[in-house]
Amino acid sequence: MTATRREFIRLMLVGSSALAIGWDLRADDGKTPFTPNGWIELDAAGHVTLTVGKSEMGQGVRTSLAMILAEELGAEWGSVTIRQASPSDTNRGLGTGGSWSIRGSWKPLRTAGAAAREMLVAVAAARLGVDPTSLRTQDGAVIHDASGRRLLFGELVSDAAKQPVPQTPALKPASTFTIVGRRTKRVDASAIVSGKAVYGLDARVPDMHYATIVRPPVLGGSIRSFDATETKKVFGVTHVLRVPSGIAVVARDSWAALKGRQALKIETDDGPHADFDSAKHHERLTTAATLDGIVLRRDGDAPAAFASAARTFKARYLYPFYAHAPVEPMNCTAHVQDGSCEIWSPTQAPNDVQDRVSQLLGIPRNAVKVNVTLLGGGFGRRLWWDYDLEAVEVSRAAGKPVKLFWTRQDDMHHGYFQAASLHDLAAAVDANGTITAWRHKKVSTPHNARRPLEPEQLHDPEFLRGSAWGVYDLPYAIPAIDCAYVPLETHVPIGPWRSVFAPSSIFARECFLDELAHALKKDPFQLRVDLLNGAESIKAEDLTIDRRRARRVLELLREKSQWDKPLPAGRSRGVAFSIYDGEIHVGYVAEITITNNVVNVERVVCAIDCGMVVNPLGLEAQVESGIIWGLSSALKGEITFTNGHVTQSTFGDFDVLRITETPRIETHIIPSQSPDPFGAGEPTVPAIIPAVLNAIFAATGKRLRRIPIRPEDLA
Repeated sequence: MTATRREFIRLMLVGSSALAIGWDLRADDGKTPFTPNGWIELDAAGHVTLTVGKSEMGQGVRTSLAMILAEELGAEWGSVTIRQASPSDTNRGLGTGGSWSIRGSWKPLRTAGAAAREMLVAVAAARLGVDPTSLRTQDGAVIHDASGRRLLFGELVSDAAKQPVPQTPALKPASTFTIVGRRTKRVDASAIVSGKAVYGLDARVPDMHYATIVRPPVLGGSIRSFDATETKKVFGVTHVLRVPSGIAVVARDSWAALKGRQALKIETDDGPHADFDSAKHHERLTTAATLDGIVLRRDGDAPAAFASAARTFKARYLYPFYAHAPVEPMNCTAHVQDGSCEIWSPTQAPNDVQDRVSQLLGIPRNAVKVNVTLLGGGFGRRLWWDYDLEAVEVSRAAGKPVKLFWTRQDDMHHGYFQAASLHDLAAAVDANGTITAWRHKKVSTPHNARRPLEPEQLHDPEFLRGSAWGVYDLPYAIPAIDCAYVPLETHVPIGPWRSVFAPSSIFARECFLDELAHALKKDPFQLRVDLLNGAESIKAEDLTIDRRRARRVLELLREKSQWDKPLPAGRSRGVAFSIYDGEIHVGYVAEITITNNVVNVERVVCAIDCGMVVNPLGLEAQVESGIIWGLSSALKGEITFTNGHVTQSTFGDFDVLRITETPRIETHIIPSQSPDPFGAGEPTVPAIIPAVLNAIFAATGKRLRRIPIRPEDLA
């Protein structure tokens, strides 16, 4: 059976859970730091070092992971420092994505911290002559409350290193937490704002050269020939090399590499996709929507419900291509030597990078060292290793350490894109105004990662559900539900994008539900609440959806947004709701004004239940980030193709929300009954788009069924 995307991510990202107490690196003398497992190190001064196996790309994961460890260990918060893990035979689960970092690290990190705590407590109990159960740890010390005595961690590390490592240590009850759940500033904030932090573009090694690659402008094209005569005249240029993805210009500095690139003359073969454009692709999507598709979910008898309906409703929604466009373009520094290779990369997938480079160079995996730098944005783009292999190819050919960097144009034109999609929706309503049937057919391209999909994947419902989040996992109580997917292959490289395939599906679903509310003369907020009544939980294929949690989110959202109170003149609002991965419940109310046909989002109220919250400050930042990301796609840039190539090149024509356009954002967190945390990076994106479009309808009476919204759409 083909693995689903969800299963793939969990296997890739949670492999590290087996490593938490998986090997013993304990000290055997008083000089070596106490390392009870592969993640924690305590020294004689009481300092704690946490080796972090997740990439930091602005989501604040290093802070949250350190908080988990400090909480369970009982360390003083200011004593914890971070060290980034590199892939090795024991570090095989370092991938970062799928909103899985906190969720996947929660129990392993707690177990590691608890094991170290028990070892320290055992030594303290022996020294104090008390029962270990009478001791607790806090602020870097083992404390005996009855006598008021305390021993600092640093005093205990030497003897603690001689203790056996507990395999099933007891975890602290949540009621005793003093660090987890506390609003905590980022541990690396000072280094980032001061410029001390090292991102991929900041990496420097001795004798390092710079390289940029000239690629065919048309996706699927090739370079037939090139003339480097003028390029080699540019002062500083040292090499002009053909590599698999194009022609590399290598120079002693980045300016010379760029000037040499401009001087390079190339002849290209545009290949079989020279006439590809967005309009034609939209026509393909529309034509494919007439197909039945692969059934993803079928509840009840939808054909019978439509046949007997008093009224039926239909709508079609179009969603475009998008780029990731992180602020830091793709880059990698590589140094290939005889039999080894060292890499400095802002990557979300260091294990994959190590494996691919090992295969490319034909050297053992442990001969490839991958240093993970900070990432200037990832959003799923850096789960792939194409730019890393390019750097290795150039370094090998040039015989020097090379920093390969993509330009902003390269990043826009040659990345992995969010797939364009079309959504065909229909609903049946009986004479009492009750929705009796729901149909949602999605036409799009699953992840192809520059590789053709296998034929069995195109017919496998389990595989295709991974590309249809927000379609088959409909949480609402409707008697008959029919969901399908029509896979449409394309040569355009499709890859992970923040929230993956949920934004397009939730956009269509929640806008269509608003259309039904208006047609049925029902309040759109109340309709959602009504449709979440009935069974407390439902099965949506591989997911179990808890409607009680959903109702709590909507109840809080109604209260905090003051939905039932009139708005000031000129303001309108819309609501939308989503459940991400069956676990993370997010609702938005967006308030807008419209001036000269330009939509201004003035206020967004969020209610969210994402399980145990490690750092509320970090969660709020994720909500704000997700809203800004979603608003950018709803109101700003898109990716279009003309004559086979991407039309956009910079943030000038692929626009994103600016600071002055950012709304007031209020985040309200549900005190979850779950003892475990879920994710928040991806789930905060999808529902903001339909909330804004539903507000636009409330303001104008116009139903807009495609994004991004342009002023001419409102004229």
